[in-house]
This record gives sequence, structure tokens and C-alpha cells, in this order.
Amino acid sequence: QVQLVESGGGSVQPGGSLRLSCAASGFTFGNFVMSWYRRAPGKERELVASISRGGSIINYLDSVKGRFTISRDNGKNTVYLQMNSLKPENTAVYYCSAKITVNDYWGQGTQVTVSS
Repeated sequence: QVQLVESGGGSVQPGGSLRLSCAASGFTFGNFVMSWYRRAPGKERELVASISRGGSIINYLDSVKGRFTISRDNGKNTVYLQMNSLKPENTAVYYCSAKITVNDYWGQGTQVTVSS
């Protein structure tokens, strides 16, 4: 079955960096778009970044452009989110997602807390 397992979250001070990873299994990873979403306390879930199958098409939420970088390694079935210059408003649970045909699959999420 499809499994998405996020890791790399934690607590950092403003201006710090974190690298999230999402290990995928149970499907042909390289055939599908992968995305990172987040849900901040009291807010709706929002799309942070997405990356095409080969990595050539990437989209970002406007507020993270220039600070976050999504990438993937199809040989390792893993998608990454490098987050630099973190701000308190980036505090959220971050989820990895795969859209496989008509179904959306989600990981369990990893908490990112940015606080001084």
C-alpha cells in the first residue's frame, strides 16, 4: 500500500533552516507529482510546493519563494523540502502528498516550530 513517511521537523529559531524528507513506498514514485502541504494552528491546509515527475516543473506558495526549495530523488523514492530563513509564521505541521490517479495520499506530518 502507499506509504509516505515524513521526517526532519523540529524547533528552530527565526532565520534558521530545516530540511524535511518524505520517504515514499507502495507506488511508482517517479511517475507522480509530489507536494508538500502545511496546516498552521487555526488555519486551513495550504499547498507549499509541488514538483513534477522529473523535477523540471516546480511551484511554490508565494510567501515561501526564494526561501524554500523542493527537490526529489527518484532513485531513493524521496522528496525533500529545504526551508531556509524560517519565520514564526512558518510554524505548522508539514505533510507530504502524492496524487495517484484520482486519489490523494498523505503522510502523518512532521511538526515545524519557529520560535525565539
